Amino acid sequence: MRKLLIKGGMAVLESGVFARDILVEGDTIAKMGEHLEDADAEVVDARGLHIFPGLIDMHVHLREPGFEYKEDIASGSAAAVRGGFTQICCMPNTQPVCDNAAIVGYIVARAKEVGLCKVRPIGAITNGEQGENLAEMGKMKAAGAVAVSDDGRPVSDARMMRLAMEYASDFGLVCLSHCEDKSLVDGGVVNEGYNSTLAGLKGIPRAAEEIMLAREIILAETLHKRVHICHVSTKGGVQLLREAKARGVRVTAETCPHYFTLTDDVIVNYDANTKVNPPIREAEDVAAIKEGLRDGTLDCIVTDHAPHHRDEKNCEYNLAAFGISGIETSFSLSYTALVRGGVLTLEQLARRMSGAPAQILGLEGGSLREGGAADLMLADLEEKYVIDPKDFLSKGKNTPFAGKEVYGRVKYTIVDGNIKYRAE
Repeated sequence: MRKLLIKGGMAVLESGVFARDILVEGDTIAKMGEHLEDADAEVVDARGLHIFPGLIDMHVHLREPGFEYKEDIASGSAAAVRGGFTQICCMPNTQPVCDNAAIVGYIVARAKEVGLCKVRPIGAITNGEQGENLAEMGKMKAAGAVAVSDDGRPVSDARMMRLAMEYASDFGLVCLSHCEDKSLVDGGVVNEGYNSTLAGLKGIPRAAEEIMLAREIILAETLHKRVHICHVSTKGGVQLLREAKARGVRVTAETCPHYFTLTDDVIVNYDANTKVNPPIREAEDVAAIKEGLRDGTLDCIVTDHAPHHRDEKNCEYNLAAFGISGIETSFSLSYTALVRGGVLTLEQLARRMSGAPAQILGLEGGSLREGGAADLMLADLEEKYVIDPKDFLSKGKNTPFAGKEVYGRVKYTIVDGNIKYRAE
């Protein structure tokens, strides 16, 4: 049996950070303790490194099938392991849309063929993401789907979303809701406020997100069903979620690094790499997002990794595609802003980036424990570096963080006991 012995690291456990050696046998953590030895094991020298449970990103756009010029499963998986992710969940807005068992099965098979990280497909809520007829959730679940979403588009019809929550629950799935009232978006491209006026760009009001978010909370509360809110970006959204959770509503929520590290001051330079949906908001929203992560109102950090071809960003702001290539920068940005910034502990960061996504979607992993999955990430938290999109393994180089100095470089990513990424 293949063995791996990780020696001398600091393990980030749910109960704290402790000096631990970790012995991996096959795809399982066999033993954790101090001064472990095994003559048959390959040794990883983890001195000076912290050992995290493998990161789990429950919101990624891999673009395959149909948009392989932006990204594909191979390049996206390579980017994921470079970013410390052992499991990624890919959204269904492909071409054709991932709304049936055949496409789910294709993604599962292709990911196994690539053999880097674990790729978990998310099926569409409605056929073609058109919001008119429910997709075959049961068949997609049987083929490997872990959730359903029309991400990239909202389910605008409340009756359809009600049916979706009910049917998804029957199959043990959760609906991931892209909260956006299209009538209020009305062609907007940035946050509505002072900077949108200054830049002469049409704004998107916070209400466009919050009205739909409130609807999902009310439906979940009425039906006693689960719902998960994607990419929360506003102060009001955080407050709606906090109040709903206090009432016992079965709602979970995520946010992304760009919503707690950037403000809409960045748009005045017309860098299309700052164009994302929902848009980057203001300082008060950033503060609220951080507080939501601190107190658990926001359960997890995702990337909303949205790679694009350079031509789709190297154009006028109004014409540019929405999205940020974020899977290779997420851990460092989050660690720098949240842990070094005094918002979260290391244990809380591991929870937001691994434990909570695993729990929400019912995935293996999410913590370091004997008998658990041997999915691990090792990082040097003291190493400082400058983000350079030229280093990205993703096809998408579209990042607003080029030139930003961050801490926390991923050194190893281990999936099922196999080293899938080793920093040079």
